[in-house]
Amino acid sequence: MSPIHAYLTFNGTAAEAMRFYEKTLGGKMQMMMTMGEAPGAEQMPADAKSRIMHASLAYGDGMLMASDTMPGQPYEGMKGFGVALTIDTVADAQRVFDAFANGGQVTMPFAKTFWVEAFGMVTDRFGTPWLINGGKPLV
Repeated sequence: MSPIHAYLTFNGTAAEAMRFYEKTLGGKMQMMMTMGEAPGAEQMPADAKSRIMHASLAYGDGMLMASDTMPGQPYEGMKGFGVALTIDTVADAQRVFDAFANGGQVTMPFAKTFWVEAFGMVTDRFGTPWLINGGKPLV
């Protein structure tokens, strides 16, 4: 059975967000295809062609995937979930948390907790909610 992977939907910012995640997480972009590069692109509206049809970023044993909505489609943002990360060291987890917090909104400050050395919750500037565990488990 394969691991569970997150698939995010953006409203025209998928390319920028995924490049930011690649840099911040130290992952490797496996694929990033625009709608204009896909088969049948000639039938797409011009303003859709630069949007991302599919992107996939390998990170550790997981995969973060994303796409953009089509122009004009309703977009309600991301809600009702969070992307959970477990990072080996508190220092690296703090670095990732701070990068996501820059231009975003901290929901729960990154601090010591009872189940792991440090934990925090943040929604980044692209609207993705993150739950970040850092360091060794305490339970």
